[in-house]
Amino acid sequence: MPLLVEPSLPAGSLNALDQPSLSVGDGLVLRPWRDTDAEVVMAAFDCPDVQRWHVRRMDTREEALDWIGSWAARWQDETDASWAISRDDQPIGQAGLRHVSLFEGSAALSYWVLPEARGAGIAARAAQVLTEWAFETLGLHRVSLEHSTANTASCRVAARLGFAVEGTSRGSARHADGWHDMHQHARVRRSHTVIAE
Repeated sequence: MPLLVEPSLPAGSLNALDQPSLSVGDGLVLRPWRDTDAEVVMAAFDCPDVQRWHVRRMDTREEALDWIGSWAARWQDETDASWAISRDDQPIGQAGLRHVSLFEGSAALSYWVLPEARGAGIAARAAQVLTEWAFETLGLHRVSLEHSTANTASCRVAARLGFAVEGTSRGSARHADGWHDMHQHARVRRSHTVIAE
């Protein structure tokens, strides 16, 4: 069945690239995950806040290694990407693109920061660099961001990034404590023309 539109980006747009390291400034770098990061990943997913919003824990080093190893395969499949937010080459958080659709030219932003690194704007700064890379280098049209309405810290990050609030999806995500309403935010690349009805 013929399509009436061309893909926003051709297949191979992501996996033709080597996953880059991206400077955030002030000694912070977004870099691909490594097996040597397993202990930090385990510590992150042992944090109640990370567990609450990301609905996962890791009980063994093998689980952390599987999580780390999955990112290279997802990059090759062009479905997802994740970077360690590092200071002095030590991970202190994560920033990533989820649900990558090259056809639609879209992805969803995700991030978390270890407790000891919170409160310094690190998530927002890393997410800003990643969003600009997604627009300017990869060529995405739209990057969205979703968070529980109870996650006010994530809402502040979205506001700092200039992600417009698009609405609330009622009862659309299940966390360990039950169903959550989710705020929807997004940014669209400036150079694209958007036709509104």
